[in-house]
Amino acid sequence: MAKTFLSFLLLFVVLVLAQVTIFNHIWLFGMAMPLVFIYFIISLPVTTPVNWTLTLGFLIGLSVDVFSNTAGLNALSCTILSGLRRPILRLYLPREEDMTNPIPSIRSTGAGSYTKYVLTMTMTYCLVYFTVDSAGFFNIGTMSVRILASTVLTFLMLLALAGIVSWNSSGSRK
Repeated sequence: MAKTFLSFLLLFVVLVLAQVTIFNHIWLFGMAMPLVFIYFIISLPVTTPVNWTLTLGFLIGLSVDVFSNTAGLNALSCTILSGLRRPILRLYLPREEDMTNPIPSIRSTGAGSYTKYVLTMTMTYCLVYFTVDSAGFFNIGTMSVRILASTVLTFLMLLALAGIVSWNSSGSRK
């Protein structure tokens, strides 16, 4: 239990630092920004109570907001994402007993289910984030391109991050 807590605390700190120091400064073609810190919410154990999931989602969003000067945008988006996390996971994996490990991963849910889960979570986050950021639908074309481009970029980076975390946690590739 303590080992799991410490590993998630380290993941929290590393993802927030990486987001605010590196990924917030990457804008591909002025449209796509990688939002890799949402991996923390995606990788929380399924057995985490909803209250804790919402609190942790809010805290990681607030942490990124404080360092990014985004006035609660990430806190709002992360809280909504945290609230939708379990229903989205149930879309692709109806029973928690089907998982070999309570932490969603390629190994515990299967490659297809995990890929759909991560894509849906990423798309949900980007949809909320860029809709609120645009403060309306005045330029729906640009907003749509940003949502799509950031979803694709973040999704690919999250799959790569999941592979790295999986590689490091197992000690060898499986």
